[in-house]
Amino acid sequence: MSETAVKAPGVPDSNRWKALIFIALAQLMVVLDATIVNIALPSAQQDLGISDGNRQWVVTAYALAFGGLLLFGGRIADLWGRKRAFVIGLTGFAAASALGGAATNEAMMFGARALQGVFGALLAPAALSLLAVMFTDAKERAKAFGIYGAIAGGGGAVGLILGGFLTEYLDWRWTFFVNIPFAVVAAAGAWYVIREPEGGRNRSSLDIPGVILSTLGLVALVYGFTRAESDGWSDSLTVGMFVASAVLLVAFVAVEAKVKAPLLPLRVVTDRNRGGIYLSLGLAIIGMFGLFLFLTYYLQIVQGYSPVKTGFAFLPMIVGMITGSTQIGTRLMTRVAPRLLMGPGFLLAAVGMLLLTQLEVDSSYAALLLPAMLLLGLGMGTAFMPAMSLATMGVKPQDSGVASAMVNTSQQVGGAIGTALLNTIAASATTSYVADHIGGAATRSQQQLVQLEGMVEGYTSAIWFAVGILVAASVIAFTFVNAGKPGSTPVASSEGAEEELPVPVVAH
Repeated sequence: MSETAVKAPGVPDSNRWKALIFIALAQLMVVLDATIVNIALPSAQQDLGISDGNRQWVVTAYALAFGGLLLFGGRIADLWGRKRAFVIGLTGFAAASALGGAATNEAMMFGARALQGVFGALLAPAALSLLAVMFTDAKERAKAFGIYGAIAGGGGAVGLILGGFLTEYLDWRWTFFVNIPFAVVAAAGAWYVIREPEGGRNRSSLDIPGVILSTLGLVALVYGFTRAESDGWSDSLTVGMFVASAVLLVAFVAVEAKVKAPLLPLRVVTDRNRGGIYLSLGLAIIGMFGLFLFLTYYLQIVQGYSPVKTGFAFLPMIVGMITGSTQIGTRLMTRVAPRLLMGPGFLLAAVGMLLLTQLEVDSSYAALLLPAMLLLGLGMGTAFMPAMSLATMGVKPQDSGVASAMVNTSQQVGGAIGTALLNTIAASATTSYVADHIGGAATRSQQQLVQLEGMVEGYTSAIWFAVGILVAASVIAFTFVNAGKPGSTPVASSEGAEEELPVPVVAH
């Protein structure tokens, strides 16, 4: 990579808005992949002869590689340069997608998904940190992160629509092949358009113990939650994974506090604003991941929607997220403190979630699901946008990769927790409901109705927990995030000095 692809410090990059197009395209591809494969999974399982017991590895192989290597990927972006990491990540992701689409057996599929996770862990932090260092004016930053936040929040729902179309009208393999044009266009555009600020690299030696401990600790944590979903919370391997994760992550923190050039400088996470954002985002994702899963099953199994119709049913949420992020968040970001967007945003999403606790077997889409999804989208879009922006403000350019990786890590771990925790709650409530009511069902149709009612009872029980989790995310945002509006009141940083966090830092 030529070292000429840099710009002078303090000078806005004339290509920054063009660069945003390709960064957003890459982010859309990564977020799409999280849900698009889920819709294709039943067809792929049948074609490749994957057993029910091994089916989960199509999702788990990706989650473990992506979640485990995010911090390492963020540090590599700081070391190599974000543009280089971004292009390599895109190229590798495209190659892994081609391998997945061409898979002829389960081993090839699992390997392709793991490779997607590896390159995704390099790509995602590079994309977010490029935005952080390229957009330094407060108003421009608000617009850029508004677009990025809308894609990060709404892309999963777009994946449901696209996955439904591709699976229903073409073939499940196209849910992998569709990544290739995304990646080629984004990589080519980034290569010619993106110029990084000078002095943004972190050329310190790589913290190998930190890489090993963080990777193993995060892999153990994500796998622990995955095991909990399939084998129960008291399973010996599940418990062992949680214990191992705790030991490894405590050891990681101890190492980071002592080494000269840590993988994750503790100042990045101990700052109350960034810490509050990582925690509240993680909690919000716990609620959202469970919701996507439950509503997909509810619409397809209980209401009998086709995959394509299910995807379109999520459109109001996408519209809400785009509106909340680009119209509410972007317009108010430079006028009010971030917590006054994040706190109310998570609360509005909680109200939308609260409506969904009223789900029944024959609930009306227009009367219940439509307003609930609009509120959820508006709330999440409004909250995500300032959170994404503030998470990388006040960070040294040399640390922007790992700060960005922490945003992705909180989302990835939140997704793993949400899927396992809420699924467990739903399954338990369903089992209990069916056991209590099946005795009174005399005919086959009555028994089927009890089964459907049991499923809905499980979903609503889990959604009540999701409401509480979103309220907790709101409380944390109000309590921890004390940064003022851009250019306003300085707040105390974790390093003891006054630091005007909301003012973007330009590379020196």
